[in-house]
Amino acid sequence: MEAEQGDEHPAVYLILHGVSKRHNIGNIVRSAAAFRVTEVCLTGTRQFNTFGSHGATDFVAYRFFPTVQQCCTFLKQERGCRILGVEITDNAAQIHEHPFTGPTAFMLGNEGTGLSEHQAKLCDGFVYIQQYGAGTASLNVSVAAAIVLHHFALWASFPERSRQGEKYDVGERPVRRVARGYVPLTVKELEQEQQRRAAKKASGDGEVSGSASSEGELELLEHA
Repeated sequence: MEAEQGDEHPAVYLILHGVSKRHNIGNIVRSAAAFRVTEVCLTGTRQFNTFGSHGATDFVAYRFFPTVQQCCTFLKQERGCRILGVEITDNAAQIHEHPFTGPTAFMLGNEGTGLSEHQAKLCDGFVYIQQYGAGTASLNVSVAAAIVLHHFALWASFPERSRQGEKYDVGERPVRRVARGYVPLTVKELEQEQQRRAAKKASGDGEVSGSASSEGELELLEHA
């Protein structure tokens, strides 16, 4: 979830763009919950598959952007982030060297092709994970995310979560107001959508419809 005001620890974000396999985003979100990611930023679509998250989706904050360009601009200008692509490049730093300077957003690419040329141009730098065996050319994207986030958590000195026996304590589950696997509209977006629908209805320009999730969100706003 978002860092509390006055938190002395630097924030960490994940940018998911082009991750396509159904189980990977759910697994990534589970790691995001474990390693205290401030927000998971999804681009292109508000919907994602939660398979593999084991309920962790309710403990992570999300933000949606129509394009990866808008996502990076927001994180740089509004959150002061340095964007680091997780990719093996000539100038990539080894993740265990902890080449971090403050708030950081890690950009993850497609499982097969990695970061696109467009994504790479949006990054301020790159990190990679050293491998030592001969059996595979790369790691699964969700595994890579977990390793990267763990190293950032070590560098940022995040306090370890309390434990009970062999498991970590799970917090009280937040009240979920939209469908699981859907990034909700912000209050501003809800108000804009409400105004758009009212204007279209007033003009007599036919029925105004939206997704089941956005319809539910509008209903919550109207009864707030």
